[in-house]
Amino acid sequence: MATTSPSSAPWRSTLLSHIDQMGSPIFVLSTLHPAKASSPSAADAPAYLPRARTVVFRGMWASLPENPKNQAERNPDIFESDLLTITTDARMDKVPELFGTASGTESSQSGPGGPVEAVIWAVEAHTQWRIRGRSYIIGPDIETDAAAPTRAALQTYMRSSGGDAASWSFARELTAHFGNLSPMMRGSFRNPPPGTPLSCKPAEGLGLGQKVEDLHDSIARENFRVVVIVPEEVDRVDLSDPAEAKRWNYEMVGSREVASWKVTELWP
Repeated sequence: MATTSPSSAPWRSTLLSHIDQMGSPIFVLSTLHPAKASSPSAADAPAYLPRARTVVFRGMWASLPENPKNQAERNPDIFESDLLTITTDARMDKVPELFGTASGTESSQSGPGGPVEAVIWAVEAHTQWRIRGRSYIIGPDIETDAAAPTRAALQTYMRSSGGDAASWSFARELTAHFGNLSPMMRGSFRNPPPGTPLSCKPAEGLGLGQKVEDLHDSIARENFRVVVIVPEEVDRVDLSDPAEAKRWNYEMVGSREVASWKVTELWP
């Protein structure tokens, strides 16, 4: 497993310290949704429309937070990254939106996703973070040949602190994310398909209010996904002192293999 990123992003430690201060690590994630044309001849109709929803920050990829209640086998602590993660149900709109706005996506479960923007209001730190970039989706097929390009792409962002890289597994990390959820939250992946009419009878095994203890529950795991956000531009506005507000822009420059960050201080 090759790693070439030499050091952490200049915004990483500050962002994580602000998230640690938050009562609940939630943020708004925006994606692009295919628009329904009002008429076939509407030449000015937009191809995509924005969609936003509240999600929960689950940690940086390859650096899952410690959780004594998590019974899943953990990967060795030998990597870190600057990539934010969330978890989602494959049946929710954000997954087809991400796949639908990406180029070169071939895998139906794991693969590169489209552009995203995350907005975090760290209320205790009086700071707004706006993170723009692209996404990758991690699903049950992550260790297959079809998902090899996804693994390779993410590996370029994973910094090694030493140890046997071959002992680190994408599938193990996916299961650890599932195990980091509560049994009730795991059970939500056995819900009826989100957004379908109540008149539609759920398939066998699906229903609200279930608790899942089995980390390899076939139904829940089929629907479970981790979304990895690769930041390419970060905007930070510090309003802790309204009379002396501050703002920074962090832009990833260079190729993915030798990326660095350009930092510009802005008027707020």
